[in-house]
Amino acid sequence: MHDHQSSTQPLMNVASPIYVRKARIANVRAIHALLMDCSKQGLLLPRSYNQLYSHLRDFFVLSQDQGSSIQGCCALSIAWEDLAEVRSLAIAPELRGQGWGRRLVEACLSDAITLGIFRVFTLTYQAHFFERLGFKVVSKESLPQKVWADCLHCPKFPDCDEIAMCIEM
Repeated sequence: MHDHQSSTQPLMNVASPIYVRKARIANVRAIHALLMDCSKQGLLLPRSYNQLYSHLRDFFVLSQDQGSSIQGCCALSIAWEDLAEVRSLAIAPELRGQGWGRRLVEACLSDAITLGIFRVFTLTYQAHFFERLGFKVVSKESLPQKVWADCLHCPKFPDCDEIAMCIEM
């Protein structure tokens, strides 16, 4: 597990270094565009601008500079006193399969530990990816009811086809 402070160190790419860092207000439009692209591919659920502005502090991003363009994002959302969610993991197509998603999730898990939260779940279509990070499939019913507040706004509600997974650290 990497300390989230060290995740701001550059990772070398052929073109230029890529940083994992906390999102900034200038990144909201780029995060929204990336999430919408992934949503259209059926990889995740979309987030509104309102949701992104309200939860900006939850997000880590991949960036080649300190500006507004990003190549990936992931959020850690606190669900309850002992539970957080990894959500909105999206990577630009040209960077997929290179370990950037893992780095973003690790930054979120490190953040959870820093906050004193040692149980993290995700709802995903990418179970194999999360299994490689140590997440295990759990029944949706094992998660607190509060977790399902966002589901009421989902176009797939009540017929959710995402897989619930959890990791305890």
